Amino acid sequence: MLLSIFLALFLPCAGMSVVFVVYICLLWYSALGQQPELPAPVKPESEKGLSASDLDKLPKLAGKDLVVGAECAVCLDEIESDAPARLIPGCNHGFHLQCADTWLSKHSVCPLCRAILAPEFFNTSENPC
Repeated sequence: MLLSIFLALFLPCAGMSVVFVVYICLLWYSALGQQPELPAPVKPESEKGLSASDLDKLPKLAGKDLVVGAECAVCLDEIESDAPARLIPGCNHGFHLQCADTWLSKHSVCPLCRAILAPEFFNTSENPC
């Protein structure tokens, strides 16, 4: 009698455990086979910088003539009064000539405020008023 009570309690629990293990295995197997292939990460297209001829059209001046600030935001160094500087038209931010040209050859935005250098800044023809 004791054996029959033990079997009556043990067999359903053992059976449910087996069903549970089989269910988990089936879920794992189905998840393995249905994983979507993730595309390889694509590097965003880099910004196009300015050409050498466009850089030559931007204003050059001495460090003492800068309107806004005397620190170069590219190299974080002080712009000496006799050092050549580049002025970004539109926002009037100034930088060391070499720092600005290096940055602008890779990016077409101001290194400080990220203002886009519009094409009209490179138009050499002057319109009489």
